[in-house]
Amino acid sequence: MRILLLEDEIKLASHIQKGLEEEGYAVDMAPDGEEALWLGESYDYDVMIFDVMVPGIDGFTAVRRLRRKNIMTPVIFLTARNDVEDKIRGLDAGGDDYLVKPFSMLELMARVRALLRRQRSQVTNLLRVGDLELDLVQRQAKRNEEIIELTNKEFALLEFLMSQSPKPVRRTIIMEHVWDQHFDSGGNVVNVYIKRLREKIDKPNMKPLLKTVRGLGFAIGDS
Repeated sequence: MRILLLEDEIKLASHIQKGLEEEGYAVDMAPDGEEALWLGESYDYDVMIFDVMVPGIDGFTAVRRLRRKNIMTPVIFLTARNDVEDKIRGLDAGGDDYLVKPFSMLELMARVRALLRRQRSQVTNLLRVGDLELDLVQRQAKRNEEIIELTNKEFALLEFLMSQSPKPVRRTIIMEHVWDQHFDSGGNVVNVYIKRLREKIDKPNMKPLLKTVRGLGFAIGDS
């Protein structure tokens, strides 16, 4: 999944980015509200994490402007202030969650997963398609109870395809959600990763789950 992070404290921003990327998320960084607003309008994100007190446009104002443009991506606000009034301002601005600094990265990850579940109408951290299972907390894939070893990017690609199952997903949409803004969209990387993933989850003598849908993209389905 792809996340937009607005944070002007360089050290903290790098720490959050590293933690998210280790969990397989693609992360775009914005050091101020203006850039966060531009990125939020230009790309399709699954979750946004916005610090409130940043240079220029503050986090609350940036989210209000995004909401006015009907961009309804879930937002977690980060702030050093724990006032009830401040939390109310954040929620009224269009925020979905609120985390007070200093915070645990484990808690931030859990809140990100919770927002993603809400988007998908999930009640658990497990995705299933046929006999293929993806545990989003343990970050583990299994088929027929056999563990499948995946890289972070393979896991992210599989998670996105399974979250959209059985609908086919176009290559451009995959790029928007699984890779960050620095990805070279002119290359053949998506096809390479699809091939690697297919080799891992569709072993010989198994029912193929990962399909290429001509003219529409790629899909994972049990039918």
